[in-house]
Amino acid sequence: MDDEKDLFNSTDDEDSDEDLSCISLTDENGNETHFEVLDYFDYNEKEYVVLLPYEDEENDEVIILNVVHSDDDEEFEEYNAIEDEQLLYALFDEFKKRNADQFDFAD
Repeated sequence: MDDEKDLFNSTDDEDSDEDLSCISLTDENGNETHFEVLDYFDYNEKEYVVLLPYEDEENDEVIILNVVHSDDDEEFEEYNAIEDEQLLYALFDEFKKRNADQFDFAD
C-alpha cells in the first residue's frame, strides 16, 4: 500500500480453524486488500498492527500501521500509515524482538 493511503477502515475475518487472523482494509479509493495479522502491540502508549499482504506470496515485506479506536463504535478501528521513518524502524525492531522465535528475519 502507498504511504499516501493514510486511513483504512477494517473488517476482521477470524479463521478459527488455522488460528490465523485476516483483516480486510479499504483505502479512500474503495480498493480492498486482505492481510494476515502478524502482531498487535503497544509502543510508546500507542497501538500498532503488523500486517502481511495475504494474496501476495511473492512479497515478504510487512506493513506496520498505527491503530486508532473509534470513540463512537468500539468495534471500528482506523489504521494510519506511519510517516516517521525512524519510528517505523523502531517498530520493526520491536516486532522482530517479539517474534524472533516465530520468524526467520533476514538482516
